[in-house]
Amino acid sequence: MRPHDFDADVAIIGYGPSGVAAANALGTLGVSAIAFERASDIYNRARAVTVNDWTMRLFQQIGLDKQVKADMDPTLALRWVTYDGTELTRVPFPPGRLGHATSYAIYQPAMEQTLRDGAERFGDKVRVEYGVEVTDVQQDADGVTVTTRDMATGESATKRARYALACYGGETATRERLGVNLIGDTLDVRWVVIDGKVKRWWPDRHILTFWSDKDRPVVDIALGRDNHRWEIPLKPGETDADFATHDDLWPLLESLGVSHDDIDIHGHAFYSHHVRSAESWRVGERVFLLGDAAHLMPPWAGSGMQSGIRDAFNIAWKLAGVLGGSLPVAILDSYEAERRPNVDFYTEVSVQLGRIIKQELTEEEQAALAAQSDELPPLLWPPSYVAGWFTGAATPDSAVGKMIPQPRAATVNGLIGPLDDLLGDGFVILGDNVDPATVLSAQEKTGWDAVGARYLAVRAADQGTEGPDEIVDIDGTLISWLREYGARVVAVRPDRFVAAADPTGLAVPTGLADSA
Repeated sequence: MRPHDFDADVAIIGYGPSGVAAANALGTLGVSAIAFERASDIYNRARAVTVNDWTMRLFQQIGLDKQVKADMDPTLALRWVTYDGTELTRVPFPPGRLGHATSYAIYQPAMEQTLRDGAERFGDKVRVEYGVEVTDVQQDADGVTVTTRDMATGESATKRARYALACYGGETATRERLGVNLIGDTLDVRWVVIDGKVKRWWPDRHILTFWSDKDRPVVDIALGRDNHRWEIPLKPGETDADFATHDDLWPLLESLGVSHDDIDIHGHAFYSHHVRSAESWRVGERVFLLGDAAHLMPPWAGSGMQSGIRDAFNIAWKLAGVLGGSLPVAILDSYEAERRPNVDFYTEVSVQLGRIIKQELTEEEQAALAAQSDELPPLLWPPSYVAGWFTGAATPDSAVGKMIPQPRAATVNGLIGPLDDLLGDGFVILGDNVDPATVLSAQEKTGWDAVGARYLAVRAADQGTEGPDEIVDIDGTLISWLREYGARVVAVRPDRFVAAADPTGLAVPTGLADSA
């Protein structure tokens, strides 16, 4: 094969949640991909337990939100309780502003299967080779050569792609071949995770519950498909062997008020928590790390798997633009610049939630937490980036770097649906009751024309429309959001984050903007 011949635009190493999300995102954008996965079947145990409205909005972008919701249940609230039954606090989940419920309980194997089925829509455009391991990854000026070995026959093969996404999770061999070091710590406490099938309802089963205790804190959460999960730490001196059988596990569940009449245990596993991140999320010019290959966090914030899925969508639209010639190669530098601080944020949220659950807060910290009881907890803050491919700084009082809300919207001829379904897959310039094209300078418009942007005036529901380039904000949430940030016109990226706003300049970003 000649160096300039390619089997696909993008090679995906690993086909877990991050890999299959990347496959769907790339396929939706018309980018060809080939994925390599060691296992022939989906891992049949649930690891992640939740997705929120940001992640669900990404599934909507690939047309699979309705399908994945079929195996999920909305999560209404979270609470902290003690073993004597005292409820310390309860936080109801607010209505989502992104077009979906704020949070959903999931059953991960079912969700992954839906995503894999979804990727099959693209036929030969997105291919998957199961039962193969990647034995080498080499890149040159033109692309990446991936060498694989068939695990059944031992036969080797090579594939060429322009870029590669390393989504290999915790697998160490590929990490070592790429020379990737994970910096951070592995916490010294071992955890047992117990999964059960629900036989009957018990009080407040549907509420995400953290059992707060210095010695035996517990995460107690309903999963999709009538499954339930408990994550319980082992005490000093206890080992995996002490909980080898289901009979050994029952005393742990009975201490929480759960009996044989409530569930059947159908599996358990042991895990250690990690707080680690790769030194760089990019190897050379053409290989990018996603998900657990790039970062590991404790489970308390439910953001580990979700962060990998968000990685996939972030890099996918940028690669699509670069491969299609509408975006400069330099935009790929914004992948880590945007995603690393966001993952660091959720990692810190997870660590601090763990301290609350384990009752490790000082009296001063407890008092500060109580004073913030009426505020939206950081776990539920709207999506934002603090730095990246933006014009102007992504400051707290600016629309730049923030994800726009998703109201119900309507086209001029009355087609009603979620906003994203009416905007399309590309860039869009939105004007609050104004044609945004009339606000841009000639140079700014030329720049946005070059990336294929649409121009839409956003009208309120009590207004009429005149031309085809208008959209109606039926709920009024988008218009109120724009006015909250003092923005009359915003340039919205394919991932629905604001790239530019009129208060700080509407030019196409030319590089990476930092937070002020």
